[in-house]
Amino acid sequence: MKNIDVHIINAFEYQNNGGNPAGVVLNADGLTAKQKLEIAGQVGLSETAFVSASAMADYKLDFFTPTKQIAHCGHATIATFTYLKQEGKIKGDSSSKETVDGVRQIYFEGASAFMEQDAPKYIPVLPEDKESTLLALGLDKQDLLPGFDIEIVNTGNSFLIVPVKSENVLKSLSPRQEVIESLSEKYGLIGFYVYSPSEDSAAHATSRMFAPFYGIEEEAATGMAAGPLACYLHHYGAVQAEEVVISQGKHMTPLRQA
Repeated sequence: MKNIDVHIINAFEYQNNGGNPAGVVLNADGLTAKQKLEIAGQVGLSETAFVSASAMADYKLDFFTPTKQIAHCGHATIATFTYLKQEGKIKGDSSSKETVDGVRQIYFEGASAFMEQDAPKYIPVLPEDKESTLLALGLDKQDLLPGFDIEIVNTGNSFLIVPVKSENVLKSLSPRQEVIESLSEKYGLIGFYVYSPSEDSAAHATSRMFAPFYGIEEEAATGMAAGPLACYLHHYGAVQAEEVVISQGKHMTPLRQA
């Protein structure tokens, strides 16, 4: 394979801190799916976006984790379109992306990019799998947030939303990746999105995301999971605001050193 330029772009930064790096490969038309997977594996980030020409949108984006293709990726979408805008490849205040799941709209406000997601679908979980969810995260029933249920929400990707009562519980999770992976495969999930009410008055919720089925033990910022959580919070009447602020990465487990 010829040398491939991969741009590493950090999305979802807050006050020039944090965020989540994504790989972005432009002019990827000649690459096969196998080659894209190999490149994503070498890049080693949670997701890499491959940009090519589209007959139905401004750009076609294919997303790959180090282990498999994924239909949508929030932070890699924002990283890609922010970069395209900065490079002068997008002139107006809107654009669009084609994915394996259809076309989505992209909007710009100043230096910020925003992406469209589908209307939410709410999917129940079997009672025995709720018990398995607690086991997978090292939780007891009393750790859950009263009045809220463990539920799958899909706005393009499926995530299992798990509400816990405090950030202390969120920080103390003991994820069993093999159980999370098994349940993710059973329900067609990207992963588990665990949240608590935020201790920070600037945010509505604080969250953590685990997706070992896609080769991601924990991710720092997840746009395609934040959308389902925002819908979930509105659905349960926890948030009435038009803009929902979600913090992620604060309690992320440090990466293990080889």
